[in-house]
Amino acid sequence: MSAAGTAPAGAGGEPVDGPLRPSGLLDVLGVASVVLDDQGRIVLWSPQAEELFGYTAQEALGQFAAPLMVREEHLDMVVRLFADVLRTGRGWAGAFPVRHKDGSTRLVEFRNMRLLDDRGDVYALGLAADQSTVRRLEREVALSERIVSQSPMGLVVLDTRLRYVSANAAQERIDGVPAAERIGRTVPEVLPDLNAAEVESAALRVLRTGESLVGVFAVGRTPAEPDQDHAWSISMYRLEDAAGTVLGVAASVVDVTEQYRAGIEAEAARRRLALIADASARIGTTLDLDRTARELADVAVPELADVAAVDLLEAVVEGRHSTLGPAEPAVFRALAVRADHATDALEAADPPGQIARYGPDRLVTRCVRTGLPVLVAQVKDEDLARIARSPEAAVLLDRAGVHSYLAVPLIARGEVLGALDLKRTRDPRPFSEDDVLLARELAARAAVQIDNARWYQNARDTALTLQRSLLPRHPSVTGGLEVASRYQPAGATTEVGGDWFDVIPLEDDKTALVVGDVMGSGIGAAATMGRLRTATKALASLDLDPARLLEHLDRITDGLDHSIATCLYAVHDPRLRQCRIANAGHLPPARVRPGRPPELLDLPTGVPLGVGGVAFSTTTVSLEPGDQLVLYTDGLVETRRHPLDERLDLLLTLLDDPQRPLEELCDLLLRALRQPDNHDDVALLVARAQNPR
Repeated sequence: MSAAGTAPAGAGGEPVDGPLRPSGLLDVLGVASVVLDDQGRIVLWSPQAEELFGYTAQEALGQFAAPLMVREEHLDMVVRLFADVLRTGRGWAGAFPVRHKDGSTRLVEFRNMRLLDDRGDVYALGLAADQSTVRRLEREVALSERIVSQSPMGLVVLDTRLRYVSANAAQERIDGVPAAERIGRTVPEVLPDLNAAEVESAALRVLRTGESLVGVFAVGRTPAEPDQDHAWSISMYRLEDAAGTVLGVAASVVDVTEQYRAGIEAEAARRRLALIADASARIGTTLDLDRTARELADVAVPELADVAAVDLLEAVVEGRHSTLGPAEPAVFRALAVRADHATDALEAADPPGQIARYGPDRLVTRCVRTGLPVLVAQVKDEDLARIARSPEAAVLLDRAGVHSYLAVPLIARGEVLGALDLKRTRDPRPFSEDDVLLARELAARAAVQIDNARWYQNARDTALTLQRSLLPRHPSVTGGLEVASRYQPAGATTEVGGDWFDVIPLEDDKTALVVGDVMGSGIGAAATMGRLRTATKALASLDLDPARLLEHLDRITDGLDHSIATCLYAVHDPRLRQCRIANAGHLPPARVRPGRPPELLDLPTGVPLGVGGVAFSTTTVSLEPGDQLVLYTDGLVETRRHPLDERLDLLLTLLDDPQRPLEELCDLLLRALRQPDNHDDVALLVARAQNPR
């Protein structure tokens, strides 16, 4: 309570100008001050006395206090008490009824004491307050003390400089710091291992704005449990006295560690589900083995690791089953490596495509041998030698700051295919058991896609090998023709098709040119193509008319498990300088003649082989020396995005130079017309007529 005539202090201790307002406990009590001389007359009368007793100063001053305020039945007792205080100097405290000016009686708490002035005169000071007000405040103070002392929540008060003023017993239990050791110190000074700066910043905001904050989050470690992270929810509000003077900040602290950990676990579960969902969408978009491995590495970084590598056992890549004994090394083929930043760990990894041998003591070898994850949460120097393939690689991993390592087997259909190798360099967290579960789930899903890609690649390689073995190896000049050819399989994401071509020497320097396309893909299409090529070669030796030859091929195709194929068969006669051509549903060939624009030959289209019941016809066209004939399959010109006529026009545009070398022409056509995402293979055969020998 401020003394009369003295301005109250502000939050920073500076005086506050303006009229006095209630600002302390005594003001709330309304304590009245009354001074009596040694005769019992009133010589001083405070404004609070006027409020308490009803008499103004003019009415009270000079009056005998006892007759004015005490009822007759209590008069003798009051006079004795007054005399005893003046005689002995001992104060008196108690409560008794006092008469108000309005005639009512009120119970008033009194504190009486003797005063001496500089002349030795004696006075009596009486301090009085309404008893009901006193009792109410006593109850409130007692209740506040019990709330503070018995509250299970931590309760602290900070002053205007955010230094501790008080802390209850619960707060001492929460953070392990006795109240006496924190008084006068700031939160960062008392609890340095907390996010104390954020907490202090929030308290400063409350102090400045007066806006309460609920749910300020504090995370860290305290002397109570220095080895365990805890979390607390803090509610803050500004403390002000009755006059609005800022006293500081009060805060309640609740331990929410269990909820915090549950939230972390829920977030980790959400992250795992999101990563697995992401992996399901991103891994296995194609049947290309290398791309599938890259997709797995891309998903793992940076969500799970800073560096990821995907390695398959070489035997598995080659289509063989692999089992490792305890003393056997593991031979891997590196398929993918990924990092979210430039690091020496990339240099330590095996580059994609390289075959590397890891000794039996290496951790990744143990992983694929046992089919179990290998976790090194905290990597030590001796661990690096068992992680890296070589001492040089171990030095690079050390330089990169690898501090945690995890290898997870890639298992599909009960077979260990290889390993997903994960390292952390920038992420300070070590791999945990939750990370192991996530990595295993990720590896399990990816392994199926990798296995599909592996088997597909093996089947495709087999079909491609078969198809290439069935395609001809012809001389550059045969009969009266100079010939060049190309075969290009479909993109890596699709199976081998049934496109083929052939150059068949005949009697009298004649030459048969064949190009065809078996509908379908895979080994079956390649095998059907081989049968048709063999049959075509045998029939060509009979010197049949082209239409007649296609009729025989039609019957043969009809007997090959409902196969369908298109085919263009042409016989060049250098002496007659002409070609006889028959077409079974194939795209028309192009003819290039010096001095004339390139053209597509206008031939009866015919129906594909295997349909049956439709006759074929032979068309004769001239082919002078220097003229070219370009035969091709639909994979060269057909796309999903362009009309076929537009693509055929582009083909003719590219045939603008009859003198261009044929090998160069083949490369030009493939380069200009072949689409990277084309899902069909291409057979191309170009022939230029020569002068007869």
